[in-house]
Amino acid sequence: MAILKIARMGHPVLLQTAAPVADPTAPEIRKLVADMFETLDDIQGAGLAAPQVHVPLRLFIFRVRAERSGGDKDDRPIGNTVVINPVLSFLGEERQIGWEGCLSIPGLRAAVPRAWRIRYEGVDTEGKPVVGEATGAHAAIVQHEYDHLDGILYPMRMVGKDFVNFGFTEDLAKAGVPEFRRAAPL
Repeated sequence: MAILKIARMGHPVLLQTAAPVADPTAPEIRKLVADMFETLDDIQGAGLAAPQVHVPLRLFIFRVRAERSGGDKDDRPIGNTVVINPVLSFLGEERQIGWEGCLSIPGLRAAVPRAWRIRYEGVDTEGKPVVGEATGAHAAIVQHEYDHLDGILYPMRMVGKDFVNFGFTEDLAKAGVPEFRRAAPL
């Protein structure tokens, strides 16, 4: 296994639509997923999409740690999860606003509106179905990673599209910005 280099904002791979994975069970896909989990462990992140490691394919990995979950039955801790060729559906009109960061945009955060309840489907590296419904942080993490597959970075979605809701992590924490919490980057 290997720790992979993270593409940073400005790299073209982050702004393109990723291609479907032809064979989710292929050895190179299993290796990619294993390397992505090793990379995620190394950087203490919550999620990572293949384009973030310079691979323009439709797959992402994530986990929800206990401190990030909200206790709702669909916003609970969840272990390492891979979703290949995902399909995302919004369940309802309710939205939440949360502070997001990104491994591809280190040191910055913004307030981003996300659907409160979602459903996601895909397959894992064995070709088995992966299906989940999520709320809260779980839903936000999945939406953030899914956006990477369509070439969308979180500042493109931030509240107000201005710098009032965008800043450096350290400065936001020092300033005591309401509702800001130091969550792990996605």
